[in-house]
Amino acid sequence: MKTIIFGSLIGAFILIACGIATGQTEIKVGIAGPLSGSSLAIGEQQEVGAQKAFEHLNAQGGLLGKEIVVISVDDNCEERQAKAVARQLVSEGVILVVGHLCSACSLAVSKIYEEAGIIMISPASTNPKVTDEGGPNVFRVIGRDDQQGTIAANYLADNQSKSNIAIIHDGQAYGLGLAMFTKRQLNKRGITEVMFNSYIKDQKDYRSIVDKLVLKQADVLYAGGYSGDIGIILRQAKKELPNLRLFSGDSLVNAQFMFVAGEAVEGTCFTFGPDMRLKPEAGDVVAAIREEDAYEPEGYTLYSYGAVQAWAQAVIQAGSLKPEAVIDSLKAGSFDTVLGRIGFDEKGDVTGMSTFVWYVFGKEDYSLAK
Repeated sequence: MKTIIFGSLIGAFILIACGIATGQTEIKVGIAGPLSGSSLAIGEQQEVGAQKAFEHLNAQGGLLGKEIVVISVDDNCEERQAKAVARQLVSEGVILVVGHLCSACSLAVSKIYEEAGIIMISPASTNPKVTDEGGPNVFRVIGRDDQQGTIAANYLADNQSKSNIAIIHDGQAYGLGLAMFTKRQLNKRGITEVMFNSYIKDQKDYRSIVDKLVLKQADVLYAGGYSGDIGIILRQAKKELPNLRLFSGDSLVNAQFMFVAGEAVEGTCFTFGPDMRLKPEAGDVVAAIREEDAYEPEGYTLYSYGAVQAWAQAVIQAGSLKPEAVIDSLKAGSFDTVLGRIGFDEKGDVTGMSTFVWYVFGKEDYSLAK
């Protein structure tokens, strides 16, 4: 498909997104997330879930009689790369982006998509600023870190109040935000952490942060960040603090974390949304992904599938691909998905879903905490 170059490239992309370009017989959509680096495992979850949803839509005849063409890009959970791939997706003329996954990336690119008339639905970006400061085009199908941090802090206050609680983070939007919300609520409950420190992500050795944990004799660690880094920190720290108990957020929702952390993983607790694999509405999709893709649809897989379902139903309800019409439909409607019947509030936050529950790692897998 050729694109006519207008005086404003953004204007041209908006025309394409609205379906005004002549001869358009396909709908271009994007999937943006980490397909490399330490967040690869959760990036794959998003990729598999969204791809399967688009595949199923095309098998049913596409959307509004048009075939959906998927363009998948790797942002490596890094802001600069996220901006680069966002501009790539704009140039490709996509009208929807499933993603980004990492909060820092979503924050970095939402304005780019807004100016281009592209709807963005994240299955994983939990930082409150994503929707608090994002434009009308920004949505998510996951809870927020002000909710997640409060839940974590209340649990620690209720169950670990006599422990030496250390809080660490990677300095990024997700990790720092989650750690800050946890600290804030913990302090409100009258508990002061023994340390609040940052670490640099994507390192092979975390000796410096481990030394600080040992110095403070931490026996409870709350970590805000991504699973690859946290797994290495836990494995190294447990050698000198064998009784250390790790608590963390939703990024740990992948079996790959067990391989990184090794035997140290047992007993680790983390918060995540409800396990959508258990919902009756998700049964057929879960079976299809397991059988056709030989993939276990854990974590963000079904959240990504549900994001696509909500968008597709909004398009059908609007009877249009025009961004303004679809955005209005997303905010006014309700949608039957693998996540249950959901909707979105005026900010773009999901409604109709529980927020966060606790999971615990055993020797071979994680499960709902009892």
